Amino acid sequence: MKGLHDTGDERSGLRAGSLGTFDSVIMAVAGCGPAYTVAAMIPALIAAVGFAAPAVLLYCAVPMVGIALAFRYLGRLDINSGATYSWVARSLHPALGFLSGWALVVSTTVFLVSSTQPAGEATLALIGSELSDNSAVSTVVGMGWFLIMAAVVAYGTRIGTRARAVFVGVQVLLLVAVAISALVMDAPAAGFSAEWFGFGHFDTTHTFAAGALIAGASFWGWDVTANLSEETRGGRGGAGLGGLVGLLVTSVVFLMVTVGANIALGPEEVVADGGGILLAMGDAVWPGGTGRLLVLAILLSTVATLETTLLQATRTLFAMGRDRTLPRVLGRVHAARRTPWVATVTVAAVVLGVAGVTTATGDGAALMADALAGIGLLIAFYYALAGISVAVVHRRVLFQSVGKLVLLGLWPLGGAGFMIWVFVASVPELSDSELTIGLGALALGLLPLIVAWSGGGRSYFRPRPLDPHLADVLGAEDQGLAAAPPTGAGGGRRDGVLSDF
Repeated sequence: MKGLHDTGDERSGLRAGSLGTFDSVIMAVAGCGPAYTVAAMIPALIAAVGFAAPAVLLYCAVPMVGIALAFRYLGRLDINSGATYSWVARSLHPALGFLSGWALVVSTTVFLVSSTQPAGEATLALIGSELSDNSAVSTVVGMGWFLIMAAVVAYGTRIGTRARAVFVGVQVLLLVAVAISALVMDAPAAGFSAEWFGFGHFDTTHTFAAGALIAGASFWGWDVTANLSEETRGGRGGAGLGGLVGLLVTSVVFLMVTVGANIALGPEEVVADGGGILLAMGDAVWPGGTGRLLVLAILLSTVATLETTLLQATRTLFAMGRDRTLPRVLGRVHAARRTPWVATVTVAAVVLGVAGVTTATGDGAALMADALAGIGLLIAFYYALAGISVAVVHRRVLFQSVGKLVLLGLWPLGGAGFMIWVFVASVPELSDSELTIGLGALALGLLPLIVAWSGGGRSYFRPRPLDPHLADVLGAEDQGLAAAPPTGAGGGRRDGVLSDF
């Protein structure tokens, strides 16, 4: 059983080389779930800031790219399916690393539960069934999709590569097409204005802060590529590059569709349509029923997101089981498929159980809505720690060039600062139950942390430092960025840990 420092080779247990850089880009886009996110988040964003929604998305994408850069360069130093769980432990403190992994597992599991019903609703709506309004039937159909995705994840990431590319390609093409059609439509609800990208539309009722809380959550999911680094060819560069490119692609799609919604519908109509924003846009720009194709985009997006979110949860649990910071059985790999089957079965059982309970009880749906809002705190938490970690690891080389200072320091730290601000600003915006779930879930992670610290996971709490001087593992284009003359990784500490703790 290998520990924290295994790389993505045969010894780690997972099947190395299953994915390429293009596959990572597809994974990142699928993780963000463009069509699903547009239907779920853009109406709320436009309700919060009106015509200024494109400005919020643009200015929130900039710090998020800083977090993606942090993932890229941390991943070049440590190939680990746990991603932030490993990186934060080795650069800041093992306790913070464990809580980063815990935050990701909780947030992904809650998201999976909340996504089963929308997957069923989209399926039933696509076939024209009136049962799409029945929450119980929709949840059962959504559970069927989830089980299919769980089987794909258990069988191996390679099996779904082509289907995943089709799912992502179709939904992105449909979204871009409807956005462009809105730009050239004959009778728009509002004419395009460059002022939508400025600050002129913000006022006391439409604040940037209110929009940023929603926009920040909209970009979540691209980091699935980091959890698949052990299974990606050229894992030290391919996975991180895929996440960065995927985030940029998704950001452009979000901006185009939001601008298109302003033009085709206007803020008031978008708010009135709510989750039906894409259908309303389709009817406005493609009259005659062609707009119903966008239901297909929502379905494909939801199903693809189920898979990528499940991958994040299972790979992180696998890493934690491998290090024995959670039960060792979670680190078991299928002998033939080399996938973390125990972690997959565990997450599937939890998701199906909770989804069943929320459907059977009237209060369960409200509870899941609160939980979905509360996990924004967990996402901001582990993203912020990643942004800080990359600057800490490379702090001795930051001032060797402008590129190093910006890409390894200022931009990731700016992203971390943005996430900390989102975390703090969210607190007064959330209800007591949402705060209890979000902060309570993080606090609950202290219990397994204490058990691991005093038990079998002690090797995790004595990690090697991340070494920014590994020029031999960096691509030629990035050697100058991460390489530096040896200065003593531990900065004079006898234990050699690259941390100020």
